[in-house]
Amino acid sequence: MKLVGRKQWGARDARATTYLASARGVKVHYVGSHVDRRLETDHARCDDAVRGIQRDHMDGNGWNDIGYSMCVCPHGYVYVGRGPHRLPSANGPGLNSGHYAVLGLVGDTGLTEPTAAMLNGIRDAIDYLRDKGDAGREIKGHRDGYSTSCPGAALYAWVRKGAPRPGDKPAPPPSPGPSAGPKWPGRYLACPPTMRGDDVRTWQAQMRARGWDLTVDGAYGPGSQKVCRAFQAEKGLAVDGVVGPDTWRAAWTEAVT
Repeated sequence: MKLVGRKQWGARDARATTYLASARGVKVHYVGSHVDRRLETDHARCDDAVRGIQRDHMDGNGWNDIGYSMCVCPHGYVYVGRGPHRLPSANGPGLNSGHYAVLGLVGDTGLTEPTAAMLNGIRDAIDYLRDKGDAGREIKGHRDGYSTSCPGAALYAWVRKGAPRPGDKPAPPPSPGPSAGPKWPGRYLACPPTMRGDDVRTWQAQMRARGWDLTVDGAYGPGSQKVCRAFQAEKGLAVDGVVGPDTWRAAWTEAVT
């Protein structure tokens, strides 16, 4: 692994840190704006790009540090962001304690396709967070927990294939999670996709009060199945049926009143 420490890339000191004992896994991100294609042929620009992201996060967003746990450039170098055992801030309100955040330096214009070296670097970053930060086995995209286009079409397609190293046989795709749609039965119950911040936490708290065993990403345990099916019967929903927007609104209204 080509690891670049914070001093090596010229990181500013964090204003504060929050300890994270472990996480269920990692969420993959992209820049979400234009990325200069010259990064691909001029590695010196990669340090500048990571410093620019930290500057935007600290001075623009008011965050304590760069929001990502690790950042990976087109050449496969793995930059230490907040690093292991530090709470990231890039996954979205209420979702940061569940997963570390790993950024691939591609965007929605300019440099949009991850290189083979970058994909290997992201896997290096994931292995590093598993070894040094007690990250679990999950590999997801940012959009799996938050309504966003991140990590972009190319990186997300790779994540859905199991995030294989280039040349490896792709792993079977994971079973549908919150991003696959608002299903009541099964393993997941995601909050309505239009919610943000405090609304998400309110939804989760109120549904826990109904008996759901929710995590920050909407996964619930087997103890919640009876509550799930009772809710379906109460609302006249078919078992394993998909809940439409009108039912979402009704359920949300009921949950918060």
